[in-house]
Amino acid sequence: MSARKQSDSVMVSPMNDLQLFLPCAAGVESWLAEEVSRITELPAGAVQVLRAGVLVRGSWRAMLQLNLHSRLAQRVLVQLSRSPYATEQDLYEAASTVPWEIWMAPTHTFRVDVTSQHSPLRSLNFATLRIKDAVADRFRARSGDRPSVDTRQPHVRIYAHLTQDRVALYIDTSGEPLFKRGWREDKGDAPLKETLAAAMIAASGWQPDAGVPLYDPCCGSGTIAIEAAQMACHMAPGLQRRFGFERLLPHQAHVWQTLREQARAAEVRPDEVTVFGSDVAHRMVDFAQRNAARAGVAHALQLRGGDALQRMPPTEVPGLLLVNPPYGERIAAAGVAGERAEQRAYRVHRVQDVPRMAGTLGLRGRSAAVGGRESAVVDGRADEGQDDFFARLASHWKHHFTGWTAWMLTPDRTLPRRMRLQESRKIPMWNGPIECRLFRFDLVAGSVARRRPGTGAEGQPPAADPGSPRP
Repeated sequence: MSARKQSDSVMVSPMNDLQLFLPCAAGVESWLAEEVSRITELPAGAVQVLRAGVLVRGSWRAMLQLNLHSRLAQRVLVQLSRSPYATEQDLYEAASTVPWEIWMAPTHTFRVDVTSQHSPLRSLNFATLRIKDAVADRFRARSGDRPSVDTRQPHVRIYAHLTQDRVALYIDTSGEPLFKRGWREDKGDAPLKETLAAAMIAASGWQPDAGVPLYDPCCGSGTIAIEAAQMACHMAPGLQRRFGFERLLPHQAHVWQTLREQARAAEVRPDEVTVFGSDVAHRMVDFAQRNAARAGVAHALQLRGGDALQRMPPTEVPGLLLVNPPYGERIAAAGVAGERAEQRAYRVHRVQDVPRMAGTLGLRGRSAAVGGRESAVVDGRADEGQDDFFARLASHWKHHFTGWTAWMLTPDRTLPRRMRLQESRKIPMWNGPIECRLFRFDLVAGSVARRRPGTGAEGQPPAADPGSPRP
């Protein structure tokens, strides 16, 4: 007997009672749930925290609001069905029963993407093909015509997620991922996604209306600073882009236009600038300034050039330092600003020396070939016992940023020890496939303490880092 005949399938709900799934970076789920509740004003029971996402029971209007206002979600998906399966034929039958004609027309193009977690199926490509066939066959049986597949720029994106014995089918309402806000045209190497920048801000507890300064001394193309400035201006992150739901059949342009006008009307102009950024590479500062202008917040933040080891606090009032330093890119205090990571790796280390360097850092594959983004080191000198950039940065902060709170995102769990600082908090957070920690440091007066080898911050034994299970 087919698993489909024993189905406990949950079929598509009416437009006023949709099951929405919002995927996010692992470690961000709790902040996303809070954001969803704030945006939609749904009761607590309508929002469920899952691994790497949030499940929401809401209306079509709630879906529109989430696409427009969410800073943390990667997409907004509508769950259309959830069924047991054992074979690829069960996937075909599950997709055949979904009323796709409610969402799209035969003239639309579509694409199917399949992800899996412990699926027993041998080929996801074949699973994808069977779901495509089911969608096309359903249209052909009802209208005599079928939609075409377009893997590059489809009108409609369909997602299927396979667990060990369940398949969930979704239709995408976002189109391009939500981190693509529409304003970042200038960027450097390995830029931070806007959604992760927003997650760092959320985790720090910074409130844009509290008047607390936020400063990124390694701002790059300005992602963290611009996200914070838009929050200070009460700007909806989705105002400058298009969405996938605009091509779906239930879309009502007048409802969407009303929400956009309401978002525009809610924008404010801050009385004072509380968001600051700087970078040693003046080229990156130019990028950040142009991005800020496109984002509509050039008036709400201050961007300057300058070495992080020399920049003084931008305000007399203590605030937050929020930093995402390069992972494995060579950092020098002067002279090589703006160089690409690969260029620096081959300039600083001869090609034949790269495998030795990679082995020291524990890198593999292509990351090993170019230095990677897995560990924070400075010109390869950290393992030689020399003072590195991060130790000097910590000393600078303790001398000049007394009373500030510093937050730093890094995959290097030894960084607090190397900075000779004791973290007061560490939050697991994933930057794509890289497992990171967002460390909090409460800066106090004085210079960095001189330590004996093997001691931790302020001459104390190093704190144990039991680690955390993967979110």
